[in-house]
Formats: sequence, C-alpha cells, structure tokens
Amino acid sequence: MLIDGRTEVIAHLGWPTHAFKAPMIYNPYFESAGINAVVVPMGCKPENFAALLKSLFTAENVRGALVTMPHKVSVVGLMDKVSPAVKVAGSCNAVRRDGDGRLVGDMFDGEGFVRGLSRKGFRVQGARALVIGCGGVGSAIAASLAQAGVGELALHDTQERSAESLAQRLKMTYPATSVVPGSTDPAGFSLVVNATPLGMNPGDPLPLDVNRLDPDAFVGEVVMKSELTPLLAAARQRGCAVQVGADMLFEMIPAYLEFFGLPGTTAEHLRSVARLQY
Repeated sequence: MLIDGRTEVIAHLGWPTHAFKAPMIYNPYFESAGINAVVVPMGCKPENFAALLKSLFTAENVRGALVTMPHKVSVVGLMDKVSPAVKVAGSCNAVRRDGDGRLVGDMFDGEGFVRGLSRKGFRVQGARALVIGCGGVGSAIAASLAQAGVGELALHDTQERSAESLAQRLKMTYPATSVVPGSTDPAGFSLVVNATPLGMNPGDPLPLDVNRLDPDAFVGEVVMKSELTPLLAAARQRGCAVQVGADMLFEMIPAYLEFFGLPGTTAEHLRSVARLQY
C-alpha cells in the first residue's frame, strides 16, 4: 500500500509488540478497500506511555489509537471522556480526538468476544461463566457478558483485589447478574474464559485445571500469539468447543472502524483479506 501525505495514522500502542496481530488485519483491509490509512505498531513501556499519548494526538493526521497491554487500564485516567463500557471494565482500548480536541476512550474487547460466541451458536443468556483474569481484557469481557444476560459470573484473579473491584463495578451496573468469587477450577461452568497472558510465552503453565472442564463447556481464549494455544488444544481434547484469541479481534474491528469514522466491513471480509502470521 502507498503511504503519502494524505495517509491517516492509527497508532497501535503496547509493549512488547511482537504479538501484535491488528496491523496484519487492518492494513490489508485498508488496501483492499482503497482507504488511505495505516495501523502502525508503536512499542511503548509503561513509564513513557502518558507522554507519548499526549504528544501523539498533536499530530493532525493521527486518526486514533488502538491501545493494548499493558496500557489498557492506565489510559483511562488520561481520557477527557469515556463510554459506559470503559467505566464498567475499568479499561480502554480505543482512543480518538473529538471535534473539540478532547480525547475520547471506548472499549471493544468484550463486545468482540461476545459477538464471536454468539456467531458460533453459544447462548450467553442464562449461562454460568468463569472468567480467569480480571485485568483490562477480562474486565471488558465480564462487562459484556453481564450486558448480554449471563446467568452467573464467577471471577478469579491472582490479585484478589482486582476480582473484588470488578465484582463491585458489575453489581452496580448490572444488579440482576449474579457475580460470585471464582477459582481455577472450571467444573460446572458452561463458559470458561482465559483472560490472562498465560499461553503467550513457551513454558507458561495452563491457567486452569483442564481435567476439570466439562466436556460440553465452551472455552474462550484472549492470547493471540498462536492460533491454538496449549489451553485450547487441551480443551479440544476434552471435547470442548473453543474460540481462539484472534476471533475476538476480527469481531471487534467493525466496531473500531465505526468509532474512528472509517468505512465498515464484516468479520468475514476481514478474514478473507488478512495476512496473519504466528
């Protein structure tokens, strides 16, 4: 694709950048649709993030930013305005500048994850779900599951305060949802979500006891470094249906495009043009 003086930039902010998949989806789509825009990975360590974000949006051809680990939570405090999803999730993964120059934040991880479940035939409403990992992405998924009418939502994080804080925010916003403490034991849950980084690096332990998975459970993953992580491979061996981490990304991109004011598309078209590498 040709980058010229009219090209608009969407920054992809995170650290490290080696696992980034978004540029391999957005950029082929922009090229196929004749959209003069580009997603550029920008590696930024936490101590430099606030300064980078502020300076980035002084560039007039920056359309917005995709925000990923480890900045999804810290970026919230840098926003002038956020969506209800951000307030519940406590994290943000999309930033744009509005007509008044304010930075506006939104969160699409949870929406993408739940859209993927629904398109695979899983019925969220009334289900018992376990979310392991209550950081930015886990909080977003939990919020979207609650919004979709999940029956019971169990939360677990190695940092108990993270799980407790998320539970409080969910109960305030979705009082009809049963939110309970969880563990790494997935027995009895129809939906199990790994929202931790475990599986990103070789030798990582599994985030849960796969031998306790119900064979008819649905197991979802957020790690995108490889398509079939050790957790999903083990879950398949148990007979479980699975959702790979990249599916969440494909399903959320149409919502991102609308947020940035760019022409939209479908998850199917994005898959047809994407040039993913693992």
